[in-house]
Amino acid sequence: MRFKFAAQYRTIVFGLLCGIPLLFLAICAVVPSWIAPLSPTFMDIGSILTAPGRAHLMGTDHFGRDVFSLIVYGARDSILIGVVSMLIGGLIGVSIGLTAGYIGGIADLLLMRVIDMLMTIPGVFLALAISAVLGPSFANLIVAVGISLVPGFARVARGQVVSLRKRPYVEAVRLVRSSSFGIVIKHILPNMMGPLMVLATIGVGNAILTGAGLSFLGLGGAREIPDWGSLLSQGRGYMTVGWWIALFPGLTISGFVLVINMLGDGLRDRWDPKSREAS
Repeated sequence: MRFKFAAQYRTIVFGLLCGIPLLFLAICAVVPSWIAPLSPTFMDIGSILTAPGRAHLMGTDHFGRDVFSLIVYGARDSILIGVVSMLIGGLIGVSIGLTAGYIGGIADLLLMRVIDMLMTIPGVFLALAISAVLGPSFANLIVAVGISLVPGFARVARGQVVSLRKRPYVEAVRLVRSSSFGIVIKHILPNMMGPLMVLATIGVGNAILTGAGLSFLGLGGAREIPDWGSLLSQGRGYMTVGWWIALFPGLTISGFVLVINMLGDGLRDRWDPKSREAS
């Protein structure tokens, strides 16, 4: 009973640690005007490169724009990069993994060898190469980051399918001559959602980091309201006179990814029977 109460207490504390920052960032992304004190395009010529203080919580940049307001308004694009890229990578990767794992044979061999080739390239370099080929734009950046996540999803999905297709209940369904598509959608996919949800959560954090890196290199395209990676890139040229321009976007990226990874670890412990037994 004591261990059960301790586990519930940890779950509550963990939920608060992850939920409050994520809720705040969600509000920033949906209704930034509720949080930001100024418009992200407002330039106060008399306050260029003003250090953090009461008037400007995180200082101003080289155009006199409020850095805190820029970070708040930039949350929408940054989170959009993470979520949409994860969805692209997840849909393509899971489809490949399901096909390879369930059909097996030559299809499994060919598809997974392609995935193995992609996995030899670090995700950020793969996204960089794809983004360079497609050209600098926000949409191309999302596609490039999404494709870089495909190998991880494909590998996990394939491993889950290979394990689940041998279960007795799948064999029983197959004996009543259900279609392969129906078996995969109704009986295999729902039972592998736990590991996929954990991977998707961590994938959002990785996608934001990769997207910020590409934006830092100027591959995100020119936008009126920059995302966090672009803000970081703009601030690197003013480190000696305006260190806060790069520091606060960098801390925001690190903090958000940390919370996302904590959430992924918590979900993994929640769905992993071995972790539950150990606790």
